[in-house]
Amino acid sequence: MEELSQALASSFSVSQDLNSTAAPHPRLSQYKSKYSSLEQSERRRRLLELQKSKRLDYVNHARRLAELMLSEWLIDVPSDLGREWIVVVCPVGKRALIVASRGSTSAYTKSGYCVNRFSSLLPGGNRRNSTAKDYTILDCIYSEVNQTYYVLDVMCWRGHPFYDCQTDFRFYWMHSKLPEEEGLGEKTKLNPFKFVGLKNFPCTPESLCDVLSMDFPFEVDGLLFYHKQTHYSPGSTPLVGWLRPYMVSDVLGVAVPAGPLTTKPDYAGHQLQQIMEHKKSQKEGMKEKLTHTASENGHYELEHLSTPKLKSSPHSPDHPGSLMEN
Repeated sequence: MEELSQALASSFSVSQDLNSTAAPHPRLSQYKSKYSSLEQSERRRRLLELQKSKRLDYVNHARRLAELMLSEWLIDVPSDLGREWIVVVCPVGKRALIVASRGSTSAYTKSGYCVNRFSSLLPGGNRRNSTAKDYTILDCIYSEVNQTYYVLDVMCWRGHPFYDCQTDFRFYWMHSKLPEEEGLGEKTKLNPFKFVGLKNFPCTPESLCDVLSMDFPFEVDGLLFYHKQTHYSPGSTPLVGWLRPYMVSDVLGVAVPAGPLTTKPDYAGHQLQQIMEHKKSQKEGMKEKLTHTASENGHYELEHLSTPKLKSSPHSPDHPGSLMEN
């Protein structure tokens, strides 16, 4: 746990991924992106192969505990979307790394800054029923409005790491164990913030239509698409995709019901214009750089495989920031 404390005390490096979700989506309905010779589908395949051959590196384990897995804009729609992917509906809020250890619970931002310490009913999160071996690490979204930490993923539970477990197993474990902790979903003196697991759904067209017509107990920010076989790896990965709800019909080609979640905002057209102008000037240079990097290193550096942040925000002044931008 001392290695964990040192890793969390160090500063995170803020991702400068070219496909960062803080930048606008690189493709909408009127624009067919010729992304690069190394498309997301190919990088997904190679990352999955790499996972199978990679052993757990215990030397770097503590460092990995201090990093969140981040998404990319979902550009290249995978052919196995309906079979091998699951979707999570995310509330508006701030991404948080939750660490419950030694009788205390700490909340960290994506950049590694500790913003709060409190007691919780998570294993290891309070002094009443914690042991030295109990510690829990969760990937959450914090909603200040609801005073709730919505749990996206689990990295460690009662001292057992799940970084090298597949997404479908991690989600199964999370939804099995969270209800076992009595009072975790309630706001009390010993548990001042609620912890609620976010549900996941299949990515079939029928399921997506049902999801986009549902009512949620929070303001919806966007959709995270997880490959079922991906491990929890630090940094940006094409095995986790991000879309705003109104982009589903254009990007995935799925007929969606009319409603608040699928209504396009006024800035969508301006966003598309920015994307087209930016991609026109950057596409050729980025393709050459990607080809050189792939041939030289034999793998793909994710920081080269995203759209650079634009100088001006794609959001209107009145539009709240996404959890992926906080």
